[in-house]
Amino acid sequence: MNDQQTTRIQTETQSTDLEVAREFLAEAYAGQRWSADQTRQTFSFRYTAVGDQAMTLRTIRFDGHLDGVMTPSEDFVVQWTNKGRGTITTDSATIEMEHGRPQLWPQQGAAFSYDDYDQRIVQINRTALETVAGERGIDAGNLQLDHTVRPDDRALQVWRSSVQLISHTVMDRHASPLLQAEMGRLGALALLELYPVASAALPDELLLPKNSHIRLAVEYVHEHAHLPITTNDLAQVSNLSLRALQHAFRRLFQLSPNAYIRRVRLDRVRDALLAGDPATTSIGEVAKQWGFAHAGRFSAAYAEQHGEYPRDTLRRA
Repeated sequence: MNDQQTTRIQTETQSTDLEVAREFLAEAYAGQRWSADQTRQTFSFRYTAVGDQAMTLRTIRFDGHLDGVMTPSEDFVVQWTNKGRGTITTDSATIEMEHGRPQLWPQQGAAFSYDDYDQRIVQINRTALETVAGERGIDAGNLQLDHTVRPDDRALQVWRSSVQLISHTVMDRHASPLLQAEMGRLGALALLELYPVASAALPDELLLPKNSHIRLAVEYVHEHAHLPITTNDLAQVSNLSLRALQHAFRRLFQLSPNAYIRRVRLDRVRDALLAGDPATTSIGEVAKQWGFAHAGRFSAAYAEQHGEYPRDTLRRA
């Protein structure tokens, strides 16, 4: 990791001047048409940011009303409020903030409105997230996360425990650059568990309203292919019966759910082999990493799907 990524960031400012606070935030977040008004509370403002170029933790306390428009961002921003009221509005939906519940900021930009709020923010650099995603076999090109997904309880637990550890470590002024970098990596991993990657490779038909349930299952497969997945998991995620799930996969992909999972994992194996070093990469180890323990059956399935044997793919790496 280069020196720029490990340079420590630490900023703190506060004010009782409404216009000073508005201008500071509008400049810090490259906002448009930001306006601020006083509410019944006595106005006060406090902002902190700590971290490095890969990830920063930020807090905003704004005792007043603030609204405006956030322009599209390359970074990934997860934010939640601990008090006050907040809404985020895109072209397609309005999201009401729930206290303590993280919400991924829409990368295409959005309008917002907040009142008397206390906000926590985790901002992760795109390059940092793409690096971790690539290591997990996720195609990192033009990586997009689906902000419309409501994270489940397991993902929320992973996120909250990770943020607690990250916050404790990053706030320590004596933490080494290496430890800061590891916290950035942990933040990226937790974010990939919290929100699924919006895959551009999914068929257009999945975008139709009638297929919204099966799309949840497909996105779950692409996001969690590195973990044990069962058809029961997919049925639960998509809120479908096992029979309806099987029928939908057959209709859309001419495959069973288990065969679809295997196809995705074989794609991940191919990506790993193409990114590997022929002199040091073990095909067997890569196959085991993606759940293929029997070398003969793996090699035959790989050849059937990709038109060549794994060793041929690795030679072209």
